[in-house]
This record gives sequence, structure tokens and C-alpha cells, in this order.
Amino acid sequence: MTDTAILLIHCSDQPGLVAQVTEFVHRNRGNIINLDQHVDRNIGQFFMRIEWELDDFLIPREKINDYFETLIGKAYGMQWQLHFSRRKPKMAIFVSKASHCLYDLLQRHGTGEFDCDITAIVSNHRSLEEVAGRFGIPFHYVPITKNNKAEQEDATNRILTESETDLIVLARYMQILSDDFCRKWSHRIINIHHSFLPAFKGARPYQRAFERGVKLIGATSHYVTADLDEGPIIAQSVEPVTHHHTIEDLKRIGKDVEKRVLSQAVYLHLRHLILPFGNRTIIFN
Repeated sequence: MTDTAILLIHCSDQPGLVAQVTEFVHRNRGNIINLDQHVDRNIGQFFMRIEWELDDFLIPREKINDYFETLIGKAYGMQWQLHFSRRKPKMAIFVSKASHCLYDLLQRHGTGEFDCDITAIVSNHRSLEEVAGRFGIPFHYVPITKNNKAEQEDATNRILTESETDLIVLARYMQILSDDFCRKWSHRIINIHHSFLPAFKGARPYQRAFERGVKLIGATSHYVTADLDEGPIIAQSVEPVTHHHTIEDLKRIGKDVEKRVLSQAVYLHLRHLILPFGNRTIIFN
């Protein structure tokens, strides 16, 4: 695999930004292999993703961030992330009892679609412990009661820190994370839920959707924030349904959409194709 550097940048729009960034790469003998940029004229913001080969790059990897800040970033008021393609992200999966998203993530990882290491499967139930064992992934049972929430999250944080986890995927994890936990892992927790929200919040959403005669079944994947199910949206999809479909049909179709949408969001994150901005995301090609 070619070793590349990836910069995700945003700042106030101003003349010469693309030229400045590409010249920084060019004059240090970097070969640009991907560049995508967007200007939101409504808010005057510039967004950019640039990727270049490091084989002949003059600046050492560990110095790129400092050089970029000194030469360009600070002068133009930029905010940025720097990533390297050869560093495999480390991902933990949180589950409860539903298995469909977990199996899908593990299958995609096993076939090489997800270029990452899975560090742990964390659950508040033992229902899926056997699945973790089958795939050779450490399973951590962290039970939750109304009285041990803080202790549970402390234990979870220790697991994640010791395994150097970068990303948490909530694969139908049916627990609400605390505000402190969400802030600590900001833009590093991805969740999936059906797209009936907020119309059918709470228990038995498919039953109530069926009773209302919905015509679309959908799912939304987003980064988790302290505002429940209102974080920056990464991916969405829908499937049409009719009066011929039963409640069980709706659930089956819903699970399938959830799997697809969650895997799409995880793939985009692992490839460093997402730039969060406020309560939105910019998804690069």
C-alpha cells in the first residue's frame, strides 16, 4: 500500500486557499493523488480534503503538522485533521441483544472492506458473547443499572484507552451515553437508528409506523452528541413499503437498511472522508 498523508481542512473562504495548500505539497515533493474542495457560499466556509504520497516527501511524517501550521494553517485561520493511510484505525463495537448490525460489521471487516483493527466488543448483555468468540474478538460484559452508570462508563473508558481505540460503533447498543462520555469521544462515536424519528420515538416504532401506514422505511447513521439522536448525519437511506407489508416485513426491511447505512458511515469514517462542521458533515468523494 502506498503511504499517503490526508489533510481535512476548513476555514473562512478567501482567495488562494487551494493554491497555498497544493503548493505546500508540491514544493516538498509530494505527489497529490486526490483533491476535493467545496465552498459553502451561504456561510462563507471553505472545505478541503487533499491526499498525497509520502515516498519522496521532504518533511518527515512527525513534522508535517507543525510545518503546515507554521507555513499555512495559522496564517489562514484553518482548522484541520492530519491522517496517514498506513495507520490502521482501531474500532470498538458496542452491542446489546440485536445481532444484525454486528454480524454485518464483522463480515465486512473479515472480507477486507473495513481496513481497521477491531479491538473489542462491549455489551451490557451476554447474548452476543459467543459471536465475539467465534470471530476471535475480546468481549467485555459491562452490565448497567440505574445506579452504576458512572462506574460502567469508567470501566468502558479503561477498556477503550488500554486498547488504543479510535472509533466506537454503536451497533444497536440500547443505552444512552452520558454527556461527558459523548464529549470525550466527540466525532468518534457512530450510531444507527431508524429514520422514523422523531415521529415514532420510543418503544415499538415499527408497530406504530405500521398503524400510520408509512410508505418508506429508512435508517440514519450519525455521530453521537449529548443531544440524543441529533448529532451530525453521515448517511441515510430508505426503502419503499406498501399496505401489503406486515409489521414483520417492516422490521426485516428496516434491519437491512440499518446494516447498509451503518456500514456506509463506518467505511467513510475509516477512509477519512468525513469532515464534521457544526451539526453537519461534509462527505468528500
